[in-house]
Amino acid sequence: MQLIVLAASLLVLSAVGFWLGRTKAVGLAAGKRGVLHSLPTYYGYYVVLWCGLPALLVLIVWLVGEQQILHGMLVSSLPESARSLPPERLGLLLNDIKNIASGNFSGSIADPDLQLIADDYARIVGISRMAMIVVVLGAAIAGLLYARARIVPRLRARNAVEAVIRVLLIVGSTVAVLTTVGIILSLVFEAGRFFARVSPVDFLFGLEWSPQMAMRADQVGAAGSFGAVPLFAGTLLIAFIAMCVAMPVGLMSAIYMAEYAHPKFRMVAKPLLEILAGIPTVVYGFFAALTVAPFFRNLGFDLGLTISSESALAAGVVMGIMIIPFVSSLSDDVITAVPQSMREGSYAVGATQSETIRRVVLPAALPGIVGGFLLAVSRAIGETMIVVMAAGLAANLTANPFQAVTTVTVQIATLLVGDQEFDSPKTLAAFALGLVLFCVTLVLNIIALRIVKKYREQYE
Repeated sequence: MQLIVLAASLLVLSAVGFWLGRTKAVGLAAGKRGVLHSLPTYYGYYVVLWCGLPALLVLIVWLVGEQQILHGMLVSSLPESARSLPPERLGLLLNDIKNIASGNFSGSIADPDLQLIADDYARIVGISRMAMIVVVLGAAIAGLLYARARIVPRLRARNAVEAVIRVLLIVGSTVAVLTTVGIILSLVFEAGRFFARVSPVDFLFGLEWSPQMAMRADQVGAAGSFGAVPLFAGTLLIAFIAMCVAMPVGLMSAIYMAEYAHPKFRMVAKPLLEILAGIPTVVYGFFAALTVAPFFRNLGFDLGLTISSESALAAGVVMGIMIIPFVSSLSDDVITAVPQSMREGSYAVGATQSETIRRVVLPAALPGIVGGFLLAVSRAIGETMIVVMAAGLAANLTANPFQAVTTVTVQIATLLVGDQEFDSPKTLAAFALGLVLFCVTLVLNIIALRIVKKYREQYE
């Protein structure tokens, strides 16, 4: 609550600073004390930056240092017998005290000594937060007054504001890049620990997937079987079924929207179609498990076929429905980007509209459409919830869409469920699967983006 009040106060001060800065600049211009270097708005932004950035810097430093200082004060307030506990037990004791201080202690009656320490800790935390609010607001007000006092006609407010914005953009892009690098390094490091225990050849080309520890020595998984080929096969099978549904439906809807639909109908139908992209995947999973899978099972019974209640067919069809807006939107953008002059040239030689679409528009848009299909494939490969709820967890090596299969993403989620220790091949296998999935989707995205870039260079 205190942070919310502080954030609201900073916003109010920033708004006041903007008004004061802009008003003073307008007054200087009206008083003919000199020609303003920048527009009055930039002087308002200049005051806002001086009001907000020092306050945010102080807030970040305070929050980072507060934890270390409060932790040291809490440890020093403990009796000698408690400070000499092992690190694990001391950490649990400190967590109990913090929970009591915050009112989250689950026990009905806390230890009286712990209650006293928790009360002192809560009092210190309250004093620290009140001091933080005072210091941060003081820094904001000081920055506001300083910036307003510096406003003169010769002040290069626009240059200063744009320089700060440039620095913020660089910091934001750097954080994004470093986050990506951190994700890759974490995958590579943990996957390396896995491959130190399991041969990469056995992992990439093995035909048995049974990562759990067996109860008897004669079971398949006695020493752990980490052959990931059944997972790769299940992933490709479901993705193939999904694309068989999404590609024709999405492409045909894009052609109709771009070439045949009336503008008024397009304005209504296109947003309705794209609503499918906003439905949570868990809802698609419920739809697949409760509606589509029983439908295919009953249909197979009527036709004399054996279709599992959890089948690749049900998961693939529902996943394809989910990807239809993705394919349709990308294909529609590519088709509408084809120059109108190419259509008019086709009409000039006597071609009909359907012939123009088949022989002129689609060939011209083909690179972009293929790039969109590849991006949709990577989207299908990375889906989890639909497969968990509709295709099951059985790692079967089969090409039969009527049987239950599993995918790489489902196994990653399964291996990391619950309290896991990251020192066994079973848990580390999730990182190896994640690394393989990352490499596959990265390659597909690079190929798709290169194809789309080539298309754009051709027609822009």
